[in-house]
Amino acid sequence: MDGAIFTVFVVDDDDSVRCALARLIRSAGMQVETFASGQAFLGCQIPDGPACLVLDVQLSGENGLVLQEALQHSERRLPIIFLTGHGPGPICAPALKAGAIDFLLKPVDAQDLFVAISMAIEADRRSQHNRRECAALESRVEMLTPREREVMSMVVTGLLNKQVAHALGTSEKTVKVHRAHVMQKMQATSFAELVRIADMVGMGEVYAS
Repeated sequence: MDGAIFTVFVVDDDDSVRCALARLIRSAGMQVETFASGQAFLGCQIPDGPACLVLDVQLSGENGLVLQEALQHSERRLPIIFLTGHGPGPICAPALKAGAIDFLLKPVDAQDLFVAISMAIEADRRSQHNRRECAALESRVEMLTPREREVMSMVVTGLLNKQVAHALGTSEKTVKVHRAHVMQKMQATSFAELVRIADMVGMGEVYAS
């Protein structure tokens, strides 16, 4: 991992385990914050930089999967590394399907933990990059006129200009003008890039005439 600042959150209701994990993570030069419960973690402020969550599967009165599900509906979906004292068991598959990075058995091997953290931080970096890119693209979409949005939503499905013109009840020349404006405003240098942009902003659905 590079020298960029990132944060590892640890949620475990066992004081000794929580402190040991914090010491181990800090010994590798990482920033760490610890919590004794899922509710306490949900109330904290997530930093702008890359971050991940090291989460005990079985918390007192709680289930790690419940916290994972809660995070799925939050604005910031942190990558999760689950810790378990009894093996992954039947919860492993649904947790991984929901995006968990890994399951590690207690007591945690330091190297395994560091590898998992590295993977989780890289995943969060990619996720943040995609969110920023989507936000920038959506701001460009806001610059399009209603007719330009219609043209874009049609051409990215593969419809020809004359087909779009027929569907909209206008001329092919007018569609070409709108299409040029769309390419310019969306800063797309090729049709393939425009299709990728449309997919990222949710405009890639097949147009039904």
